[in-house]
Amino acid sequence: MAARPVLGIICCNRIVGTEPAQAVIDRYVRAAIAHADVAALLVPSLPDLMTAAEVAPRLDGILLTGSPSNVGSQLYGDSGGDGPFDGARDQTAMALIEAMIERRRPVFGICRGFQEINVALGGTLRRDTSASADLIRHHAPDAVAFDAMFAHHHRVTLAEGGILAGAYGRPALDVNSVHFQGVGTLAPPLAVEARAPDGLVEAFSADVAGAPVLAVQWHPEWQTESSRDSQIFFELLGRALRGAPLTPRT
Repeated sequence: MAARPVLGIICCNRIVGTEPAQAVIDRYVRAAIAHADVAALLVPSLPDLMTAAEVAPRLDGILLTGSPSNVGSQLYGDSGGDGPFDGARDQTAMALIEAMIERRRPVFGICRGFQEINVALGGTLRRDTSASADLIRHHAPDAVAFDAMFAHHHRVTLAEGGILAGAYGRPALDVNSVHFQGVGTLAPPLAVEARAPDGLVEAFSADVAGAPVLAVQWHPEWQTESSRDSQIFFELLGRALRGAPLTPRT
């Protein structure tokens, strides 16, 4: 049996009990291994102890996951914003994106990872996606239960001729929406793959110096086993790690 490609999945810094820990929510890892058909390695966000350049040659691609923490506003030329923050993850993510692009290897993102990619490539974020007059509500009210938070959905329109439109074979998807931050200005290399009804960018793609990039603001790792649409996202990830171009299917 041929060896499966190796996907690097970034860790967050969390407190488990009373101690700091490198952590990835299990659903990201399981969804990637099962539906991208890859092996996975967790990449710690410890930039004081290891560099992205050390680990990147060992990876066939990376997945930047969602997280309770927000990207630090100083990274996109702003100030303030609500935490929690994870500066070590910010630093690791920015370096990993750069290192993987240098090696022309796939960079995929979900939620926070989507935002990290946009910032790394020169874009900005807005921090009012749950309570802005010009946007639909992109996060459930604070008082709802955890599962109900992921039950907050809206439609996205897929860009005609885009990778996602080709993969799904239809012009729109119904997606969960669990984010307080979103794209402010889109980084110049990125092409819009999906928009919310209010026009907010919900997915993008690019070929950056030969590295395929694809990221979504929603959470395909949530209950992936029961969602064919979510499985397709991870299948695209698996194809990219095997060297298949991220082009619309014909």
